[in-house]
Amino acid sequence: MSTVPTPRTGHPFHMHDAIYAQPGALRLVTRGNEAALDAAAARLRNAERVVVTGIGSSWHAALVAETWLAQTARLGGRVHAVHGFELAAYGPPVDAKTAVVVVSHGGGSRYLQETLAQAKKAGASVIAVTGKGHDVFAGADVVVRTVDVESSNTHTVGYTTALAMLGQLAAKVGGGELARAIDGLPDHLATLLGQESWDDLVRKYGDKRRFWFLGGGPNRATAYEAAMKMSEATYANATGYEVEQFLHGLWAALDANDLVVLVAPPGASHARLVVAARVAREIGATVLALAAETDRELGGLATETIALPDVSEPVSPIAAIIPLQLFTYHLAVARGVNPDTMRTDEAAYARARAALSL
Repeated sequence: MSTVPTPRTGHPFHMHDAIYAQPGALRLVTRGNEAALDAAAARLRNAERVVVTGIGSSWHAALVAETWLAQTARLGGRVHAVHGFELAAYGPPVDAKTAVVVVSHGGGSRYLQETLAQAKKAGASVIAVTGKGHDVFAGADVVVRTVDVESSNTHTVGYTTALAMLGQLAAKVGGGELARAIDGLPDHLATLLGQESWDDLVRKYGDKRRFWFLGGGPNRATAYEAAMKMSEATYANATGYEVEQFLHGLWAALDANDLVVLVAPPGASHARLVVAARVAREIGATVLALAAETDRELGGLATETIALPDVSEPVSPIAAIIPLQLFTYHLAVARGVNPDTMRTDEAAYARARAALSL
């Protein structure tokens, strides 16, 4: 039985270790999963419908997986991402012709367990992509393991390794370049980890009233995930949106003392993120862009640019989240809060957590 790690009360917190473990974890995570990935791919090929589900960060991974399975795996309209609570409570119902992909790092959500039970009762195939060290999804037909469940409540390496396994699964089904692109990511991530002076970025932009994260396509999930990490680790007012949703009215709540973070690799959503940058600049907000090093258009609009590695848009969600994890972590340290605890080291929040039923 695993023991509970000793809490840390200063830098480096457990979240720091997990962020920097990601290149190594991505190099190793496929090992031992080859047979499971082959078995899962066979079930997806034979399914008439595929539902990908998760909650929290795993929901964001499910959104990326929906794109990969529809496009890279060529499953098209057969694939739908459905939030774990919505699937358990409202459906759609699954049957023997359905494959359900359940994503959950720790396996603790009762709604995902309900989904597993409902799917098995209906005769559906169930594929679980989950962390090591628990047997919550032992009843699944195929279990793909990522990494040990993290010591920090703010999950980072669990998210990126789940994405890697979902991407490898899509590549198993449909072929293409995605598998090789994921295999090449660890070197890119190692570069990203040392690319910026994160403390300097925090000194410049860490006191903003509100943090907005915007992305499109597969990186709408990156925007959601970054906002969630910011809220969990720093307790800041952070929101993540799909860029077109932002442009259709949400920008009216933007303030000159806000930071707008654009996840903008080359791709179909890039032009709309440029529009979002112009909107933010007119209002007087600060713009931080994650973009290609050669992106002169956004470079001319952004207050600051973080260069993303030269990877394709489909695989960019794994690379793009790393700088945002680091910015979040260093902001938590600067604010003097523990990014591992989700604020449960404060009495009121500990009581609130105890009142939750997840």
